[in-house]
Amino acid sequence: MKNFNLIDNPLVKRDVTILRSKETDTAAFRAALNRVSYSLAIELAKQFELTEIQVATPLEVTKGHKLKKQIVLVPVLRAGLSMVDAFLKMIPDAKVGHIGLQRDEKTLQPIDYYYKTPSHLDQSVTIVLDPMLATGGSAVASFNSLKKKGANNCILACLIAAPEGIKKMEEGHPDIPIYSASLDRELSNVGYILPGLGDAGDRTFGTF
Repeated sequence: MKNFNLIDNPLVKRDVTILRSKETDTAAFRAALNRVSYSLAIELAKQFELTEIQVATPLEVTKGHKLKKQIVLVPVLRAGLSMVDAFLKMIPDAKVGHIGLQRDEKTLQPIDYYYKTPSHLDQSVTIVLDPMLATGGSAVASFNSLKKKGANNCILACLIAAPEGIKKMEEGHPDIPIYSASLDRELSNVGYILPGLGDAGDRTFGTF
């Protein structure tokens, strides 16, 4: 798991516990997910490169910094949408694309039904947002599509990850770092993360 980065923070651990609990209602789930997403954004931003600039304070001119590359957020529909707001608050000038992937419940393979991203991915840092890294099929398919469009500096951000998904990502895209708030035990025989938190999309949008 050389590319896997676990966010080790007491507040994140607290919020992951809130996300796991079946007693957590939709509003509390959204709030906790938002807080965890902030933490993920802050942690993975350590990879961003900076350009030095001059800035005038009310007293004098001093050294400042700006991000060297455009940041592109790509949520995997629909659950990934739940992470976008927190990332945009931290990176307000980020652009947002979308990838629609639906898992076939029999084969567990992703089915691509939508793709739209900004241009010039080759000059950007592209961050895929997906709360669950389970089998890894959707993540690998997402980066396959993005790389075909020119993306060459990519990151995956998720709430929880299973070892099977991490392995598949590292086999398919060994160049891409993974940031997660939790490393869970395993997948069930139908491809759900254990202990997990249920379906992140359903719990965020109240469709259960």
